[in-house]
Amino acid sequence: MQLSRLKGIGEKTEKILYRAGVTCVEDLLEYYPRYYDTYEPPVLIRNLECDKTQAVCATLVRDLVIRRVKKLTIVQGFLRDQEGNGICATWFNAPFLKGKLSLGSTFIFRGYVKEKNGSFVIDQPKVFEIGQYRQEMGKMQPVYPLVSGLTNNMVKKAVSQALDVIALGERLPESVRGHYALEPLEKAIHDIHYPQNTMEMMAARKRLIFDEFFYFIYYLKQLKEKNKINQNGHILKEPKEVKQLIENLPYQLTKAQLRTWEEIKQDIASEKVMNRLIQGDVGSGKTIIAILALLTAALNGGQGAFMAPTEVLARQHFENLNELLTQFQIDLKPVLLVGSMTLKEKREAYMQIETGAADIIVGTHALIQEKVNYKKLMMVVTDEQHRFGVRQRESIFMKGMNPHTIVMSATPIPRTLAMILYGDLDISVIDELPTGRKPIANCVVGTEYRPNAYRFIEEQVKEGRQVYVICPTVEYSEAVEGENVVEYADKLKKIFPSSIQVEYLHGRMKPSEKNLIMERFANNEVQVLVSTTVVEVGVNVPNATVMMVENAERFGLAQLHQLRGRVGRGKNQSYCIFVDGSGTKDSKKRLDILCKSNDGFFIASEDLRLRGPGDFFGVRQSGDFEFRLGDIMADAELLKMAADAVSMMEDGKLEISNEERNILNAEEHGFMSL
Repeated sequence: MQLSRLKGIGEKTEKILYRAGVTCVEDLLEYYPRYYDTYEPPVLIRNLECDKTQAVCATLVRDLVIRRVKKLTIVQGFLRDQEGNGICATWFNAPFLKGKLSLGSTFIFRGYVKEKNGSFVIDQPKVFEIGQYRQEMGKMQPVYPLVSGLTNNMVKKAVSQALDVIALGERLPESVRGHYALEPLEKAIHDIHYPQNTMEMMAARKRLIFDEFFYFIYYLKQLKEKNKINQNGHILKEPKEVKQLIENLPYQLTKAQLRTWEEIKQDIASEKVMNRLIQGDVGSGKTIIAILALLTAALNGGQGAFMAPTEVLARQHFENLNELLTQFQIDLKPVLLVGSMTLKEKREAYMQIETGAADIIVGTHALIQEKVNYKKLMMVVTDEQHRFGVRQRESIFMKGMNPHTIVMSATPIPRTLAMILYGDLDISVIDELPTGRKPIANCVVGTEYRPNAYRFIEEQVKEGRQVYVICPTVEYSEAVEGENVVEYADKLKKIFPSSIQVEYLHGRMKPSEKNLIMERFANNEVQVLVSTTVVEVGVNVPNATVMMVENAERFGLAQLHQLRGRVGRGKNQSYCIFVDGSGTKDSKKRLDILCKSNDGFFIASEDLRLRGPGDFFGVRQSGDFEFRLGDIMADAELLKMAADAVSMMEDGKLEISNEERNILNAEEHGFMSL
């Protein structure tokens, strides 16, 4: 159903929702809250805590001041509570408050409290009549992910209407729902948006996450059945050039790398098509193994395709491959294919791929477009496969006549979960780091440590090093607490001397802008890069020795471990500073795991052990898998339960009707996150 059918959604709002990934009314039902906000009783100004959303009952004691800075309207007012303590309140783009807030009026002001110039201020507080606020206290208010132009209230109104107009039919077989005591889908969808209490929210969450995992695993089983009958039409032998390359590399491959390479060689010389996952920690050397496989395919007269999740990474892989081929005088032609290339450049690449002039093709999702026709595709490598999804991997597989497939993942997932999530693949684990790597020095600190951190960063830059600073959000949002990239970069520009170049990077930038910033950072034209987690799969910058992560408590430990893998890649000692903005004991205990170990698999397992049943929101353990709601680490038990359900159904232990089977086998499922 079209979004415009809903009241209050015109062409402008429809376009904004499109940018948020909501293209129809049905999508709204799956536009789940990021977390829930519960309105607590107001506190006295002297009891306010920094970096936290709180409410105060206060009186406006000075006239509002309105000023404009570029396109931004800033409204400021000074409030006092019953004890006479005061605090400054700031609103952005809210000039209408001039008519609502009169001098001497008393309201409940609820907003994000932070420190500015040595005093607490309250940012963008919502204004409530005292009676109105009392009615809202204790309720679980959904807080949705937002894009520019979209407000939380807009989403709430749209979702409320969608719930009224869409009738949801059941998708899961009745035997599965009954066996696992799962509530009806319609109730789950309603309660995930508007739960009356935590118990309702958790029951809804269980049902919806189970659905996601169940469909994902069921589809993988179908894929594995197809793979069983695929005969190897490309029996490949290790070329002498590859053997010489391994012998003459400037470093020795680790035992784990050599073991993985042997497994690949056995696969590609056997009767069946290879479908293998290479799982290894950040910096363990997966890429060189992938390159050996691509070279093997090309030197056996075929083509290899290397698909990366970002243009920045695709370009780096392409440049590194070119350098390797030149250095070892291997006569092969690599070609780059990414979305930001000109039409002329793309046409040239298409022609070289189709004629076979291109031996190895490196790119992004552009590699699976309809216009791309391979002459003889024998080997496909996807880097960070979970960012693509199973269907996209299958799309490139269909581009060739049963090509061999290698999937690389740096996400540290315990083997039991990996065997479920990569059910259609054989697994190789590279569990050693190359020799000579210095362990990263880690520390977990509170927000009061920032001045020391800034001094340390300045010292490192003076020594010629570079720095990453990670923030959880792109720009200021009333719905999300924490530091944001845009404001933080501006702040650092004022703190550091002009000789230190500070830039920011985030996922909403155009690919050409991101490429330019990363190239400048790689060339040390930018010394401090303030970024979102988009750098998690960024370019290799061995000169970067410091990573500072703001609001580290908002990230999963597995993700933080991958982020810190951006440093520690050169000969100099590297450091990682995790700033805990929450100040809670539980948060510090969890983050301290990162100080104890640089082993991603240990960290993931410890994180899984520590997490409690209610600790769901604000922290993504492994959000790279494209599940809307489920998290493979936090929801590991549900993942195992869904896998058991699929197995029991296939073994006949759970009955399923033909009609239910047809629903499962339907091409599209609203809740099938593949």
